[in-house]
Amino acid sequence: MTLATLAEVLQPALAGRYAVAGLVTLGWEDMRAYVAAAEAENVAVILQAGPGCREHTPLPILGKMFRHLAERSSVPVVAHLDHGYTFDECKEALDSGFTSLMFDGSRKPLSQNIDETAAIAEMAHAAGISCEGEIGFVGYDGGENSAGTDPDEAAQFARDTGVDAMAISVGNVHLQQDKVGGLDEPRIRAIEALTAVPLVIHGGSGVPMAQRTALARTSNVCKFNIGTELRMAFGAAMRAAVNSDPDRFDRVSILKETHDPVVAATRNVLAAFKGA
Repeated sequence: MTLATLAEVLQPALAGRYAVAGLVTLGWEDMRAYVAAAEAENVAVILQAGPGCREHTPLPILGKMFRHLAERSSVPVVAHLDHGYTFDECKEALDSGFTSLMFDGSRKPLSQNIDETAAIAEMAHAAGISCEGEIGFVGYDGGENSAGTDPDEAAQFARDTGVDAMAISVGNVHLQQDKVGGLDEPRIRAIEALTAVPLVIHGGSGVPMAQRTALARTSNVCKFNIGTELRMAFGAAMRAAVNSDPDRFDRVSILKETHDPVVAATRNVLAAFKGA
């Protein structure tokens, strides 16, 4: 059994100068491919159940799916709640067997974000699992704008919440389909100068590969969340499978053809985070 907590995979990454991928899941086919890719690359992986995933599949089912894969994996697998918005939602994930809770209070005033995140972290740690918090709102491509993380506020947040990882807003954007942007490295350096907590980049699909690798090897960014580019790979593979035979209707046979392309795309993502 290689079920792991977030702290158990991020602390070695911080010390060893590499990063671990938090891979956004939507169903059985992609999470199974993610673990296969992690085994092929011999790296730990964080399976993430975000709001979209939870709308489709209940948390207790997702917890069982994640743990089933972890128990049969040769590499560490973290069962992670991504963007939990309430205490009750985080408690349900804990009760469902998740090993890491990400509470997102980034839209709230600093003091409220700290208080609510600290309560989630206390609950998680009492149960022997991990907690990730977010300071500085990360926006959405074509939607809400980001609010960059203030380094002094980040230091206060890390100190007062006791989180195991801290998501920051440094030019990253959710749901970005291209990699023409990049992250604000001076802001990252300013934040890591004030706290030793492992840093997390949400919206990692929009970060150029070279910058991902450089930050993994030279900064305290130990976790990149990747979703959009792998969903694009899945969608392209499924579209090709459907279009190859208009008379096909068996979804299992169609979905099987997504596995190898998603594994290949995921291995490319994971390889960029390895240490030198």
